Amino acid sequence: MAQRHAIFPASRHALYEKHGYSAAVLSGDLLFVSGQVGSLPDGSAEPDFGQQVRLAFKNLEAILEAAGCTFDDVLDVTTFHTDPGKQFEIVMPVKEQFFNKKPHPTWTAIGVNWLAGFDFEIKVMARVPSGI
Repeated sequence: MAQRHAIFPASRHALYEKHGYSAAVLSGDLLFVSGQVGSLPDGSAEPDFGQQVRLAFKNLEAILEAAGCTFDDVLDVTTFHTDPGKQFEIVMPVKEQFFNKKPHPTWTAIGVNWLAGFDFEIKVMARVPSGI
């Protein structure tokens, strides 16, 4: 069985300690990333929805970088939306900025009614490039 290693970005450790989870777990060459939200440095939600989505992607990018990955290494994406019908027109251009090469990863979008004060969350699974 492959050993598991926790991966954390350079900042935001207090958030993970407070809630008792890892930002990501590396097992073999697979990276499982916890859901990322558009949280400000103090842990609160960015109030502007478009900025909240961009910040969630930037927080995800920091974790991928800490593991030696990029968005090109992402295999599977799950996003959570509090109002998908209204939010997709804002989410899609941001998503396309980060996932801009084919083949695109798989993607599942889920409508939810609660995200602990946030309106968007993204979690991914990636394959760590060989040689890392």
